[in-house]
Amino acid sequence: MLRLSRDAYDDIVYQGYDGGDEEICGVLAGEYGETQSVVREIHRAENVADRPQVRYAMDPEEQFEITERVEDAGLEVVGFYHSHPAGPVEPSETDAARATWPGYSYAICAFDGYPYLGSWRWTGERFERETVALVE
Repeated sequence: MLRLSRDAYDDIVYQGYDGGDEEICGVLAGEYGETQSVVREIHRAENVADRPQVRYAMDPEEQFEITERVEDAGLEVVGFYHSHPAGPVEPSETDAARATWPGYSYAICAFDGYPYLGSWRWTGERFERETVALVE
């Protein structure tokens, strides 16, 4: 299960809208758990993919810097998020091919008609859907 503060959820949706036809991406920060994680903050990263309209990529150096900021704040990396401006909420084949953090959440915000945020845990071989819930 992925539990998000209302602010974190809204920030992902608003960033997705601001990204227009390009995917946005970032890091989820909070308390990590093997079966349930809580997102307290999100940290946007620049999408450096060669085709940002259909995929996302974070610069490894920027991702490392974000991870250090998260840990310095006493939080943990919970996972990652990105948007699918024109696609489905499910992870794509490219998402699966590029997933590298087994046991962590990969949240996707899709805008096919209305915003929808779904999340999947990467097992190391495939994504498994997880429940998304808002917390106070």
